[in-house]
Amino acid sequence: MAITWAQLIVWLVIGGVAGWLAGSVVTGKWGGLGHWCGLGVGLVGALIGGLLFGLFNILPGLDSISISLRDIVSAFAGSLVFLLILWGFRKVRADKT
Repeated sequence: MAITWAQLIVWLVIGGVAGWLAGSVVTGKWGGLGHWCGLGVGLVGALIGGLLFGLFNILPGLDSISISLRDIVSAFAGSLVFLLILWGFRKVRADKT
């Protein structure tokens, strides 16, 4: 599967929006986690959200590459799951020291 420039730009936009939303919800600040960290969280969250929503057949039609509310919702949910996983690792690691 060849990735086009349009697909890459769509993924970056959706990842950026989802990462900013998740960071704002978690930190309670308008700036969220910052630009680059928010983009990274959003991109990983988009992958996790796409996999989870596809696995449970929630909001079908995520296989198309477009900027839509359902794509942002799945990326946002995946970003929250990713941040929850990171929090869990940090918690376990802090308990060991």
